[in-house]
Amino acid sequence: MGNITFTMIKPEAVEAGNIGAILQRIETAGFRVMAMKKIHLSPQRAGEFYAIHSERPFYSELVEYMSGGPIVAAILEKENAVTDFRKLIGATNPAEAEPGTIRAEFAENLSKNAIHGSDSDENAIIESDFHFTKEERY
Repeated sequence: MGNITFTMIKPEAVEAGNIGAILQRIETAGFRVMAMKKIHLSPQRAGEFYAIHSERPFYSELVEYMSGGPIVAAILEKENAVTDFRKLIGATNPAEAEPGTIRAEFAENLSKNAIHGSDSDENAIIESDFHFTKEERY
């Protein structure tokens, strides 16, 4: 099991002023922030990041949404990071998220679910490398 995961606080959660509260939850759960930046993805960069979904009907809407405002991207470190982070953020659909999870508290709906978390150790590395150079990690 890997010791890093990648996350993005999504545009609506940034706009709502929830960055600090979400980061506090993450740190309280024992994750260490290795790299973090606030960025505004261009439609091209958002499209590249979500290329795995390019054949799905929601792809264009997803790209538009993720390039619609700033996000906070971060690499997090903790033993068993991917699994523990997925548990912390809760189900993709906030209506199904356990009470106390990030999505249960901060998500608006299935489409605007506040936060992204890598779904595998392999994707954590791919997603981290997409957003951060080796020099940006501490």
